[in-house]
Amino acid sequence: MISRIGLYFSSKYSTMLSLENAKKLAASKAVDLHVNCGDLIGIGSGSTVVYAVERLSERVKADNLRVKCVPTSFQARQLIVKHNLPLTDLEIDRELDVCIDGADEVDCNLNLIKGGGGCLLQEKIVASCSKKLIIIADYSKNSKKLGDQYKKGIPIEVVPMAYAPISNKIQKAFGGVLDLRMAVKKAGPVVTDNGNFILDWREYNQDSDWDKVNTTLLSIPGVVETGLFINMASKAYFGMEDGSVKIQAP
Repeated sequence: MISRIGLYFSSKYSTMLSLENAKKLAASKAVDLHVNCGDLIGIGSGSTVVYAVERLSERVKADNLRVKCVPTSFQARQLIVKHNLPLTDLEIDRELDVCIDGADEVDCNLNLIKGGGGCLLQEKIVASCSKKLIIIADYSKNSKKLGDQYKKGIPIEVVPMAYAPISNKIQKAFGGVLDLRMAVKKAGPVVTDNGNFILDWREYNQDSDWDKVNTTLLSIPGVVETGLFINMASKAYFGMEDGSVKIQAP
């Protein structure tokens, strides 16, 4: 019995490690294939991007790689500073060579859900200013349809005064449930880097025409941006359980 319990915990711990290893594999592969000397790089947010910045720092030191980085959030900026990588911004450098970012979910058509960390607006701005958006993720983010794996909902950043009527309008148009995202270690709702609230839209129709849905959502007054990234990603790299990297292209 003791050996079986030990085997169970060993197996469970190994699975946990493999998830982090999968993130690292995807991040390293993407940085090695898509970052060149002299590039202007958008740096996304989230746990997988940590490994991308680590690999980028290694290449800068080992290969004397010259790059400049535009962060998509305060967290991304701190990560860039921590690794002593050069910072720039969109006021100085208005077109980027590549943006490397994570995703909460990627479907079979390379549609993305992003914004689980609340940085969707700045992530989408930086991605839109990049010649190509490269997504890095572990195998758990790879789905056939949006909503297969990621159950927390599609994030929608909204002006605070309008969150209630916006929620009603979305429910009337598309159904589903919208929750105002609440903070964990403070009272009240989550406030984004841009001073807005986030609605998380759950129980939506997974067979929706996401391009049309996204356009409709953005037409609602008070909606600042959505976590639907449609026709934006050039490629996605998924670190797999077996140690390989799956590459998905449109």
